[in-house]
Amino acid sequence: MTTKPSVIDSVRALTEPIGDVGGMWMLHPEVLGPCRDAGYPNGYAYYIAGRGGVLGDVDADVVTSAFGFFDPALVRKMWESGIAVEGARAAGARYAAACAQFGRTRLQGFGAAGRLAELAGKVADGVDCTGLALFAAWRAEPRPDDAEARAFLLMHVLRELRGSVHIVAVVASGLHPRDAVLASGGAPHGKQFGWPEPYPEVQRTAKNAAEALTDTVLAGLYAAVLDADEAAELVSLVTSLRALVGGH
Repeated sequence: MTTKPSVIDSVRALTEPIGDVGGMWMLHPEVLGPCRDAGYPNGYAYYIAGRGGVLGDVDADVVTSAFGFFDPALVRKMWESGIAVEGARAAGARYAAACAQFGRTRLQGFGAAGRLAELAGKVADGVDCTGLALFAAWRAEPRPDDAEARAFLLMHVLRELRGSVHIVAVVASGLHPRDAVLASGGAPHGKQFGWPEPYPEVQRTAKNAAEALTDTVLAGLYAAVLDADEAAELVSLVTSLRALVGGH
């Protein structure tokens, strides 16, 4: 007799595919390439201003808090140079539109886009967003009418949901954000996230605890809006989508 997966089983199974699909566009050349024509000094300034622009016209410290894992000095430099181009809200809208278009071109022929958007939207709109500022800002962004673009944008929204929960879990586990980055990917990740060297030796114990806490909190959020069958269906759809777009 096959045991039906629980919601927490589904939450764990969603981590990698939503991370992959929801994040694959963010630094993609197709997205960052046109930013210079719009006046952005570099792709990273566009990424910081675009991803954080949904928060509105705020100080860089607010963006650092919402992003969680980046060196504050890097965020301030990129944020201030990025929003100088057209303002925070315009940068956020441009970046969200780029996400939608990226998905629109890749989900053509994905017949389950409508159902995926329905389930993902049920999660995004239904979960409690207390303490999850970046997720809340992204879910408040307008969504495209076409199922393909809407489903893909919602994959990013669900990625921001997990990311926002994970920041809280990292802090609750007593782990410095820099050390969480190092525990995940070592020095290359430290450099990517702007943290200056030298780097300390980091054990994965606290990071593992933060991952487990993230799953527990997310399971409670998902369980409030999806039943076990819907959560399992969402896993199946997101896994199929990753198989479709994984090489793009």
